[in-house]
Amino acid sequence: MTKADVIAEIAEKTGIDKADVQHTIETFFTVIKNNLAKNENIYVRGFGSFINKKRARKVARNISKNTAMVIDEHYIPSFKPAKVFVEQVKTQVKQENVSA
Repeated sequence: MTKADVIAEIAEKTGIDKADVQHTIETFFTVIKNNLAKNENIYVRGFGSFINKKRARKVARNISKNTAMVIDEHYIPSFKPAKVFVEQVKTQVKQENVSA
């Protein structure tokens, strides 16, 4: 499913114009990116958390050139689903597998 598919489905289910839904979705993603860039986590109850994960400093090797390089400590964005969300997906997938 693409972002356009999500926008179309939300517009269909809510009756809101696609342009308004697209603007809302784009704004949501911008808020997420800006806050993670400021090292602020975002918690959405019942859905999950958008967090920055810390990667430790490490030595990496380029095997083809046989050289080593240091990768400094850094953060990467990550999503951690809520328990309710995980359980819903597990239950749904299990039901689909049984009926198939």
